Amino acid sequence: MTLYQDLAERTARQIADGVLRPGDRLPSVRQVCQAHGVAPITVTQAYALLESRGLIEARPRSGFYVRARLGHALPEPAMTAPGRRSSALQVSDFIFEILDSVRDPAVVPLGSSFPSPALFPLDRLGRCLAAAARRARPQDTLTDLPPGHPELRRLIALRYLGLGAQVSPDDIIITHGAMEALNLCLQAVTRPGDLIAVESPTFYAGLQAAERLGLKVVEVPSHPRTGVNLSALEQLLARHPVRACLFMLNYANPTGACVPDDSRRTLIELLERHDVPLIEDDVYAELHHGEQPPLCSKALDRAGRVMHVSSFSKCLAPGFRIGWVAAGRYADAIRRQKLSFSLATPVAQQHALADYLKQGGYDRHLRALRLTLRTWLAALLADIEACFPPDTRLALPGGGYFLWLELPEGCDTLALHRQALAQGISIAPGPMFSAQREFRNFVRLNFGHPDTDARRNAVRDLADLVMQGMRDDGVAR
Repeated sequence: MTLYQDLAERTARQIADGVLRPGDRLPSVRQVCQAHGVAPITVTQAYALLESRGLIEARPRSGFYVRARLGHALPEPAMTAPGRRSSALQVSDFIFEILDSVRDPAVVPLGSSFPSPALFPLDRLGRCLAAAARRARPQDTLTDLPPGHPELRRLIALRYLGLGAQVSPDDIIITHGAMEALNLCLQAVTRPGDLIAVESPTFYAGLQAAERLGLKVVEVPSHPRTGVNLSALEQLLARHPVRACLFMLNYANPTGACVPDDSRRTLIELLERHDVPLIEDDVYAELHHGEQPPLCSKALDRAGRVMHVSSFSKCLAPGFRIGWVAAGRYADAIRRQKLSFSLATPVAQQHALADYLKQGGYDRHLRALRLTLRTWLAALLADIEACFPPDTRLALPGGGYFLWLELPEGCDTLALHRQALAQGISIAPGPMFSAQREFRNFVRLNFGHPDTDARRNAVRDLADLVMQGMRDDGVAR
């Protein structure tokens, strides 16, 4: 074995043993030369070998880092099989009870719906906000009424253009976060008592919106990697008067599923045949873990039936609460709904975000954000595989910051939620994501927070609680 191969093998063992973890910076070439008494070419060759094996990666003007490796040994959950009946909803009290229990900042936020605030350029955004406040004019309160600040809508339309979608700024309505946009879209195309289709599992905020509007929902089977089952959806549309589909096609919450390009085209064509609008909640699309973003559904929307909802809350400015909908043929109806629902979205935040986007640097921020999330995901995967029961299943996401775990049959994640919270750990139990409160042995975990000792200890403690529950259940039988 040559010197560089020996050095590479020793470094690889440190990575395998967890001494060097995903995202750790390796010693510089100079440091290794001094520590081991070898020539720079030896270190360079060793690092090149490790890079070719996918163990490390070079970052321009920064050095070499342990690569986030997203392969995992645990199998993925199967396609879901929700009940075929529609549901009148009573979910808000149940969801609020769980959400209110995880507000304590001392709690390890594995159940949080939000990523770490440390991920965002808050100082720069604060300067943009201060400048916008200084430049504010009284007439802005009128000119920025719905559909919103013209320059911000133009800049959002430019980002659609970069994804191959022709979206007019006139079709974009700025909203108070994505949740308001979802509510406005539902109000524009449904009436109380109407039926809408959602994925199974689905994001609980969509269920809350449907409940508030007096809607019924029917849950469509979905796969944890490829999303909504198109065959089941086609049968549903043929048999029932579905007024709208409320789906997350990109990195769905909670599963992380992303609908493949060909299936996405088929989905849009299917909805066109049945004249059913699609409300797409797409707040995680910028957080893709691969090199390229997923196909933008608006690029396929020839008839204007896609109401594409997104926001800056998940990837840039969570506290600003600025979202939007590219509403297509429903733009006028949603604009009227916005005027009657909340009148306007805060003006200063709109101007500040427009300034930030014009200054450049947003895409650079997104690249760094994606790399960090990928690194934290790899670390959490490694800990789960090391600690959790071997018959645990998980869905490996291609983006976003959520992991969907299926625990062994008999595990009750509602009970697990209470036990974990008593130990200072939050989780999101599976029944939160179902109108019929299914997925009792599933849990959603958030990997959008730093890989700290507290987080690693929380995963081990959570795994211990799962194992203890399995032992207790075995004794009870």
